[in-house]
Amino acid sequence: MKESISISIIGMTCAACAKRIEKVSHEVKGILEANVNFSNEKLNIVYDNNFNINELKNKIEKLGYKILENKKNKEVNIDIDGMTCVSCANRIEKVLSSKQGIEKIDVNFANEKVKVIYNNEKIRLSSIKQIIEDLGFKVIENKNNGLDDEHAKIKQKEIKILWTKFIISAIFTIPLLYISMVPMIRGLENLVPSIINMNQNPLNYAIVQLFLTVPIMIIGYKFYLIGFKLLFQKAPNMDSLIAIGTTAAFLYSLYNTIRIFKGNLHFVHSLYYETVGVIITLILLGKSLETISKRKTSDAIKKLMGLAPKYATILNNGVEQQVFIDEVIKEDIVIVKPGEKVPVDGIIIDGETYVDESMLTGESIPVSKKIGDEVFSASINKNGFIKFKATKVGKDTALSQIIKLVEDAQGTKAPIAKIADIVSGYFVPIVCIIALVSSLLWYFVTKDLEFSITIFVSVLVIACPCALGLATPTAIMVGTGKGAENGILIKSGEALEMAYKIETVVFDKTGTITEGKPIVTDIFTNKIDNIELLKLVASAEKASEHPLGEAIVKRAIEEGLDLYYIDRFNSITGFGIEAEIKDKKLLIGNMALMKKSNIDIKEFQKEADIFASNGKTPMYVSINNEIAGIIAVSDVIKENSKEAVKSLIKMGIEVFMITGDNEKTANSIANQVGITNVLSEVLPKDKANQVELIQKDNKKVAMVGDGINDAPALAKADVGIAIGSGTDIAIESADIVLMKSDIKDVVTAILLSKKTILNIKQNLFWAFAYNAAGIPIAAGILYIFGGPLLNPMIGAFAMSLSSVSVLLNALRLKNFKI
Repeated sequence: MKESISISIIGMTCAACAKRIEKVSHEVKGILEANVNFSNEKLNIVYDNNFNINELKNKIEKLGYKILENKKNKEVNIDIDGMTCVSCANRIEKVLSSKQGIEKIDVNFANEKVKVIYNNEKIRLSSIKQIIEDLGFKVIENKNNGLDDEHAKIKQKEIKILWTKFIISAIFTIPLLYISMVPMIRGLENLVPSIINMNQNPLNYAIVQLFLTVPIMIIGYKFYLIGFKLLFQKAPNMDSLIAIGTTAAFLYSLYNTIRIFKGNLHFVHSLYYETVGVIITLILLGKSLETISKRKTSDAIKKLMGLAPKYATILNNGVEQQVFIDEVIKEDIVIVKPGEKVPVDGIIIDGETYVDESMLTGESIPVSKKIGDEVFSASINKNGFIKFKATKVGKDTALSQIIKLVEDAQGTKAPIAKIADIVSGYFVPIVCIIALVSSLLWYFVTKDLEFSITIFVSVLVIACPCALGLATPTAIMVGTGKGAENGILIKSGEALEMAYKIETVVFDKTGTITEGKPIVTDIFTNKIDNIELLKLVASAEKASEHPLGEAIVKRAIEEGLDLYYIDRFNSITGFGIEAEIKDKKLLIGNMALMKKSNIDIKEFQKEADIFASNGKTPMYVSINNEIAGIIAVSDVIKENSKEAVKSLIKMGIEVFMITGDNEKTANSIANQVGITNVLSEVLPKDKANQVELIQKDNKKVAMVGDGINDAPALAKADVGIAIGSGTDIAIESADIVLMKSDIKDVVTAILLSKKTILNIKQNLFWAFAYNAAGIPIAAGILYIFGGPLLNPMIGAFAMSLSSVSVLLNALRLKNFKI
């Protein structure tokens, strides 16, 4: 007896890891098939009664990977508040990953989410949340199925508070900067009143600066509260750099103020109060802009959440009743009037209408709906009155599933982010060391304490790990969000990154290149009457679920035929069917089935070749082991298939078509859409093997399909792309889902991936370049050669600007055109 299972694997870092796991899995007794999907970290196996999971687990763990045992492990996304830079994210990851029972953790600084896979027998969710709280962050509880986002409300409030803090801080900083800087400009000395002029009343000047600076520091108290706390815990972050730098400048200025009070008036030129004030004010400005920009990167999620209606009209004992959407349960009868949104998913039981499903598919043309058709939450009923039975509510609706899929994708890390993660993990301690060493070296060389303090503060405030931490996740958030807006659901950062490397695209034929709705075009027989042949074949095919068989049954119904009772039926995968009807033994299928059954088809070969050369699929029919006729079935090519293939070839991508059809039919279809590489007569079970053969040439392969038999090939490919109208299992196996079922979106997905990865590379370059250039300049490298010395205030401005520039660059992806 065969069974299948999907197992989560932790620790894979590249496609080579997946190949190693596949290799050792095939060595385990009882495993019949093993395929690893690197992008979603799943090992898909088919096994028999001899399989022992412990043997598989031991082999995989010896390679350095880890199996997640699904029964005990749970996955949760936790919204948190209080992360001020990427070092905070690194700290949460480090602390949680050290706890027993935590299998995997990903912290996304950009959208402030923690994704945790944990063993609920070893650690409770409440304990995980408490650990996060103990680290100084706040866990945000969402209680409304994601449709009323508490996190968004908190972030909106945070932006308001930050702007208020910035404005108040600026009110104190502007006069502070004015009285400290204007007297230093020749010719403007007298613009500052004599009572607080540094040259005429140095003590008053110092005291006023002190009283203007203290409120600014109070406004920025969180920098000190968090920064010093983490410093003492040996986990410094960005706040620590600001706290150390501004505290050093403030204490040195306070010390010199005391010296002025004692009569040493020349120390009036050794005050750094304005530096402290301006740094805090600029950082608050930068944080405000950063928070606003970060919120804009998740606009797609907010738009999707905003689509769901808040109320539904249900029939309660025959009476219409308006209820909150959360109160709708399965089997409720829901009423939707013209112009209203569909509240939950369901099946129409009364009425006809046209529905705008653009929120799901990106397709603006309304779809006709009648009794028996499905309707989906948040789609808009255009012109008819309908009643439907609720089938999916709450988190199970198509909209909620899309929201979850996009959120999961935005929470994942692309492999390209690993470099930034490694660097940012060591960044703050290294910057502290550089600041200390460079200031001490300058002091030993110059014996000038003020100069060394300037160096110390400048290095601390110009350093910016935030830009590194934001470079990748923000671009992924905008890229996946942009895809979702256009009906392209990208399941992970890995899939988004891999898509731009694609060199070969393999299309399944039926339902992908073609509509998947074949029709009977010809019936040829010289043994029995055409109608009788159709009646016999349709009677047999009624028990089949194959699209070609359905086309024959549909034709028989259109002809008004009463079908026969079937005495026996058997489906032969990849070949056709066999059945017994009225003492007649029927074989219906492809040429391979006829050859396998030793049935001579010579007298029908000419007609079969003609049908095949015209892109029709000839289905051979034998009765009692003698060829009886051919029924030709044709599948219409999708409108945009030719254009999609042309665009891919123009991009330098090799295109294949894979099908179970015979060679002539396959070539005819391929020629019509411009494909020269054709893999015909491929059994469903062999599709994955064909993908693997192409991969052996070191090519990155995308497989595009829509059926159950495409699932193994989708999982085997470097990127699996499922047509949205396809089966659930195909969609589950895929890395990217095309909701519009338009293969032109394959081109769009690859182009979106290229744009996103280019954006990430730009972000990482500027983030690295900024820090690589800024820190040495702040440390005085240019000053050695007669160049300028960086003012700490300029450093603070540059630091704030670096994070905002990375975010603004990521937001440029919103301009991506289809």
